[in-house]
Amino acid sequence: MVTATAAGLVASVAAPSRAADAASTRFHTAGRVEAAADGFVRYSWPGIYFEARFRGTGVGIRLDDLVNDYDVQVDGRPAATLVTPGRTTAWIGGLADTEHRVRLVKRTESPGGEGRFGGFVAAPGGAILARPPARRRQIEFVGDSYTAGYGNLSTTRDCSGNGGVDRNTDTDVSFGALTARRLDADYQVNAFSGRGMVRNYDGSSPGTDFRTYYDRALLAVEGDVWHRPADWRPQVVVIGLGLNDFSTPLHPGERWGTQAELVAAYTSAYHGFLDKLRARYGPRTFLVVSATALGAGPFAETVEGIARTRNARGDERVAHWYYDDPALDHLGCDWHPSAADHRVISGLLDQYLASLPLRW
Repeated sequence: MVTATAAGLVASVAAPSRAADAASTRFHTAGRVEAAADGFVRYSWPGIYFEARFRGTGVGIRLDDLVNDYDVQVDGRPAATLVTPGRTTAWIGGLADTEHRVRLVKRTESPGGEGRFGGFVAAPGGAILARPPARRRQIEFVGDSYTAGYGNLSTTRDCSGNGGVDRNTDTDVSFGALTARRLDADYQVNAFSGRGMVRNYDGSSPGTDFRTYYDRALLAVEGDVWHRPADWRPQVVVIGLGLNDFSTPLHPGERWGTQAELVAAYTSAYHGFLDKLRARYGPRTFLVVSATALGAGPFAETVEGIARTRNARGDERVAHWYYDDPALDHLGCDWHPSAADHRVISGLLDQYLASLPLRW
């Protein structure tokens, strides 16, 4: 389904051409994608976006995806929402015959599946231009449902009769995406709802946790490894993992007999994860460990202690960010932050990043 949302724009869907347009690879993305043999790219993390420049009166978006929802923006304005579009080319028309910018962004999570994007296609008489340059600023957001923007478009906490979580999620208006765009930064949102550092929500899926999936481009493909481009070296990584570890009580049979044992395992794993990030991105990247208050048990104090320990060991670029605000309403699905909440949290993050000695 395609929904046009901007005045003067016409969105339509047509079967994709069998011939790959040579210009279809002229797009920029900072997301974790893998090339497919047919010229498409594959991906599954939320918030992945593709950007291009084109000349002409319209642009087509080649997709093969029965799972996810997307937003299309032209010249910074909403143009269309594509709901589980399938294998198709979605067209945005009715534009002035001049140069434009187009952005396609994946709204939804799809840990059990994948999306496929085949590039942008110019309308007859137009052309896809050279790809936009990468941005100098880069931020990576690592986390769970809060980072993904789970259910943030909903105005009721029970989404079962309101389109469900997928139709009410838009990672493009999550706090990380908002802050990154305000800073004109390229970004990744590497978030997986329900996953924790060592323990998932309510003890689910034992034997796996967020770290099981972090190195993958395709979350459902065991053993998949994303090959990081040499130019992806974010100046900041914001980590939000722990709500799922601590927000529900331990059950009999879980491998941590007491909460103290869980805290010790979480702390050890967190240090190991920070070691991984430090080795990957080097000594200049700020690693921001974050926490919030809601139903988190020892989450906030444990994370603050981890940051203090790293600082005491001599790594002063591990920073601690605690966020909360009386304005947060948690009206998203299942008591998650609403879109209004994400704007508040983004503002808090803006202030926090401004306090760091970033040279970018």
